[in-house]
Amino acid sequence: MKRKTLKALAAALAMTTVFSMGSANVFAEETTEAAASDEDQAAADEVAALIDAIYVQTRTDDTDAQCAAAKEAWDALTDEQKELVEGENADPDYFGRDTGDASLDDARNQDDIGENEILVVSFGTSFNDSRVEDIKAIEDAIAEAYPDWSVRRAFTAQIIINHVQSRDGEAIDNMEQALERAVANGVKNLVIQPTHLMHGAEYDELVEAVEEYADQFESVTVAEPLLGEVGDDATVINEDKAAVAEAVVAAAVESSAYDTLEAAAEDGTAIVLMGHGTSHTAKVSYSQMQTQMEELGYENVFIGTVEGEPEETACEAVIESVYAAGYTKVILRPLMVVAGDHANNDMAGEDEDSWLSMFNASGYFESVDTQIEGMGRIEAVQELYIEHTAAAIESLGLSDSESADDTEDATETAALADGVYTVDFDTDSSMFHVNEALDGKATLTVENGEMTVHVSLVSQSIVNLYYGLAADAETEGAVLLEPTIDTVTYSDGTTEEVYGFDIPVPALDEEYDVALIGTKGVWYDHKVSVSNPVAAE
Repeated sequence: MKRKTLKALAAALAMTTVFSMGSANVFAEETTEAAASDEDQAAADEVAALIDAIYVQTRTDDTDAQCAAAKEAWDALTDEQKELVEGENADPDYFGRDTGDASLDDARNQDDIGENEILVVSFGTSFNDSRVEDIKAIEDAIAEAYPDWSVRRAFTAQIIINHVQSRDGEAIDNMEQALERAVANGVKNLVIQPTHLMHGAEYDELVEAVEEYADQFESVTVAEPLLGEVGDDATVINEDKAAVAEAVVAAAVESSAYDTLEAAAEDGTAIVLMGHGTSHTAKVSYSQMQTQMEELGYENVFIGTVEGEPEETACEAVIESVYAAGYTKVILRPLMVVAGDHANNDMAGEDEDSWLSMFNASGYFESVDTQIEGMGRIEAVQELYIEHTAAAIESLGLSDSESADDTEDATETAALADGVYTVDFDTDSSMFHVNEALDGKATLTVENGEMTVHVSLVSQSIVNLYYGLAADAETEGAVLLEPTIDTVTYSDGTTEEVYGFDIPVPALDEEYDVALIGTKGVWYDHKVSVSNPVAAE
């Protein structure tokens, strides 16, 4: 009995030993895996931090080195580690997403510019294919139209510049770099052609950046954005908006299964054009584009915006409008110059808050298709930019041909009777003009034969004017024109206090010199003219 008990005890001890050894091995393996996992996450976190460090809108002396370091660290990761990259803005797509061949692009950052430069300024995109098909296509078209001018590029989004530089090794100038390059190359005449859609916040920031360099060139001007002047309310449309509407709708139809827009409508298909949206007063431009579609008879075309401003352009509102109009099929397409992040993700992405997902989730529609194509690749849109560039060049007096309209419209200035008149106030600058709320109009007062025009400007950034040249404004005893505080009312009902000035007028329909000084403390020369007086009621 004792012998059996001892054998049983020995067997139990042996099993316990084997179990303990097995547990120890499993524990060791789990510990090793946990350590490896921690190391993988640490390596991924380091890359995420490096990406977040260059996901900024300000360029510094360290930016080039930071871009190189981020890419080098990414390349050192294993495929498994790359999937773990997650930061405030970092994710595996930052370096890992295939957006096309960057070598097909041209950064247009060459020197040897010459005296005449057209600087094409875009927000930018990190999607290589779209940068080539949309932005480069516009630049190439302008370069072909103006072979005697050097066409160069600038992006306003440093975040995008850093992304492209770190991932693809392509260095694109920001605004400051491009302007410094122009100065260093001895450019005399500079035309800025924005690829922006409208006179929004980005356009305003561009103008302010150019203002700081204006005295470095003999002449500089900023051309119109794609949709031209904003106007007062949702009913205001113009030739630019009509041209854009016709071009983008024609492209949408061409990329669809239909021969005509009417055929799409008969089949119950609506085309929804998604813009960016803005809180800027220029947001009325989207409402104007909807008006333009209606004026053209495009009843099955709807305008929306990512930001949902104006309110009627929010995705939910557009879904309801399309459904209420009886359409059962939808084509989504960007109302954007570039088919970049917004088109690929906000419009056509897989997330539940993308427009594609939200239209499908509504349950209203049999089908929802997407067209990821920017407007920059449309030839008619490129032609419109060329026209805007031509107008800007002509405004500098550098056009090769005389303007027949100018010759025909020139009129002799007759003396006006004393009184108050509404007039057109024109300048040679996109940075110094009548507030958009006033549609280019100013108030002329004639008293004892002397004429003075009151102009409400766009902001309070111009602090003094001088009737004459900038050089004379800086002399001792120069009499500067002091600002008034004017309140303007925009089409959406909002008001703003801006500076206004009373400026002497030597004659109607003739250009004369007015210098200005802004908050930077630098005087600039400008040409202004007053025309088309209409007696105020």
